[in-house]
Amino acid sequence: MSPLVEKYLEYVRVEKRLAQRTVELYALDLHKLQAFATAAVVDLLAVRNPHIRRWVAQMHSGGRSGRGIALILSGWRGFYTWLGRDGLIASNPVVDVRAPRAPKPLPKALGVDDAVQFADFQSDDDPWLEARDAAMVELLYGSGLRVGELIGLDVEASSTARGWVDLQAAEAHVLGKGSKRRSVPVGKTALLALTRWLALRGPMGTAQAGPVHASQADAARALFIGRNCTRLTAQSVWQRLKRRSQLAGVSTPVHPHMLRHSFASHVLQSSGDLRAVQELLGHANITTTQVYTRLDFQHLARAYDAAHPRAHAKGKGKPKA
Repeated sequence: MSPLVEKYLEYVRVEKRLAQRTVELYALDLHKLQAFATAAVVDLLAVRNPHIRRWVAQMHSGGRSGRGIALILSGWRGFYTWLGRDGLIASNPVVDVRAPRAPKPLPKALGVDDAVQFADFQSDDDPWLEARDAAMVELLYGSGLRVGELIGLDVEASSTARGWVDLQAAEAHVLGKGSKRRSVPVGKTALLALTRWLALRGPMGTAQAGPVHASQADAARALFIGRNCTRLTAQSVWQRLKRRSQLAGVSTPVHPHMLRHSFASHVLQSSGDLRAVQELLGHANITTTQVYTRLDFQHLARAYDAAHPRAHAKGKGKPKA
């Protein structure tokens, strides 16, 4: 290893008192730097910005993740900063180099058949729980609510309500991110499910009528409650949906945001109206909604692969004359 690299590693170990594991990682990163410089026949002190950018591109094309490259660049940057303080270089060749951005993963959405299978599923569970869970699923998938918006719903509108469902108008009024209110349509299936649930829920937020204590005041207003007579939590919703997906035979565990993603993807597939989906989801920026166009393209690509003769390799899938 270069004497300069060894001296720098001694500096971070003794003067900066970095952990041994950190020093070892720095050594690996600087070994990569030295290998690149050797292959390019350039001295470490003569490395310039174009060299660094070329080596970043090589690492990226070789399969190194953006996060991994960012960590390596951090080690290189520190080394050249140290060289600059000692007056050995005029400028830091790593100072304005950034790692490639990792592609944003697509949101997970159910296929239409799986989503309908999940929503239509009826368990042999306690009728009270089944009615509640079915109503929750219909609002999450049928109206695209966030789980926080769902559990914030009250039975009736009030000055203190974060949200409520107007059954007559077939609308849900919710308080979304950034304390922004919006109204979304509630479909006929969801209205039926809510009506069934409200009939079993009871007027005071319990399965049985009884006096409401101060600690039960919130549950008395809440649309969705648990058996312990308190407003349902997000964690409870996650658990119930996971259990329901297992019983329904859905291939992947379902969580609340997956139903929201499925709602957005399926509405976009049917309508192609990105602005409408943006409003329904309550996105402040259209770029947030545009991720669903990628999901929609995947749907179209699968349809193309299955149906178009030119999607197949030559000699396969030829149309009959």
